Amino acid sequence: MEVLAVASEMHPLVKTGGLADVVGALPAALAPSGIRVTTLLPGYPAVMRAVAKPRAVVRYPDLFGGAARVLRATVDGQRLLVLDAPLHFARDGGAYGDMAGRDWPDNWRRFAALAAVAADIAGGAVKGYAPALVHAHDWQAALTLAYMHHGRASAVPGVLTIHNLAFQGRYDAAIFPALGLPAAAFAVDGVEYYGGVGYLKAGLICADAITTVSPAYAQEILTPAYGMGLDGLIAGRRDRLHGILNGIDIAQWNPADDAGIPARYGPRSLSGRVRNRRAIEKRFGLDKGDGPIFCVISRLTWQKGMDILADAIDDLIASGGRLALLGSGDQAIEGSLLATADRHRGRMGVVIGHDEALSHLLQAGADAILIPSRFEPCGLTQLYALRYGCVPVVARTGGLGDTVIDANEAALMAGVATGLICDPGSGDALRGAIRRTIALHRQPERWAALQRAGMKADFSWARSADRYAALYRSLIEGPVV
Repeated sequence: MEVLAVASEMHPLVKTGGLADVVGALPAALAPSGIRVTTLLPGYPAVMRAVAKPRAVVRYPDLFGGAARVLRATVDGQRLLVLDAPLHFARDGGAYGDMAGRDWPDNWRRFAALAAVAADIAGGAVKGYAPALVHAHDWQAALTLAYMHHGRASAVPGVLTIHNLAFQGRYDAAIFPALGLPAAAFAVDGVEYYGGVGYLKAGLICADAITTVSPAYAQEILTPAYGMGLDGLIAGRRDRLHGILNGIDIAQWNPADDAGIPARYGPRSLSGRVRNRRAIEKRFGLDKGDGPIFCVISRLTWQKGMDILADAIDDLIASGGRLALLGSGDQAIEGSLLATADRHRGRMGVVIGHDEALSHLLQAGADAILIPSRFEPCGLTQLYALRYGCVPVVARTGGLGDTVIDANEAALMAGVATGLICDPGSGDALRGAIRRTIALHRQPERWAALQRAGMKADFSWARSADRYAALYRSLIEGPVV
């Protein structure tokens, strides 16, 4: 089976978050099921540099205002189609915005171009390539399904995965004439959304199946609290909604052979974590001590509960913990965390930015990781933490609650506990979970059992890939009776 995936990022070529990890991991995970995935990506500078000996398979003299071509290539075993459209993608900055973090004002045009080309490919624009199904990821690719529905490939089934419903691609109605869709598409059952244009909304309307990245999130987005204004629409299509938990690349995230950490280790012998812990102390300027090191690896935003964390740090340190934080995001939250670190020198260290190697070190040496998100569709950070024996302390929301088993007395006695869970959005709940974590850390045998249980949990892509494969086949062949 040939599947065309459409996405705005893909690890390791371009990454801003978990979306890239999923798009990068799914092709290999689906291969054992006889599914060949080719991924259409924008031709960002980093992608173009990675593509060697590309072959142009489609040319556009004028694609939303500029010449473009579709290149076919293979990079690190990944089958790619790259939209080489210099006007839209050959620019300094990030995938979605400039060096100052401001969104590109023409993002509506850039990702409409990606979607329109994806629909052309689904309709046979690439000679010798006929995908049986199209899988679009998030709002940047969601308009693909609208272009397909309105004529370019209406017979090809489409799947839309929601990685984060908070990001929807909403624009003024004035852009609609430039999209090249028929006038009838600007309707409640089309791309129109509260008087404007909604890319994600259009994809939700046109998708043959909708998936989210965890079972709990699939249920949460049916409610006003988590539905971000789209809960009514999604509830009306709940028969097409599937919660499929993300997996992780267990080869890339493996403490037994991770070349980027000072000491490697496995669940049978955790002693190597001590050396990694010392490396964290040195990198973050932490005083040596026996109290637990908590880490944070996150976007520093309201969604991730970083303002709640900031208010809990004094209590964490007063209770005997230390904190190493890696991330970037909201400037006010960054400033608050840096000021707190300045007050607690030797007990708290902050590195602003994204550093993949440093994130591996933190998972490999910190005792626990804090993830106090207000909502979290799936979360991959806690899965990496479990794999590395870094005990996750998480809010009970979305995939966090699906993947972490709380260390209550019954779970500890049964040997199945893997982390600590608290209510989302509550500073008191987070402080309580931190105190519980510190108390457990003082019981070495229980703490080691908690680490080992997490390390033995299976969060590879195998089961999730089977579910995607079954979903694809049901759309192409019909449900199994």
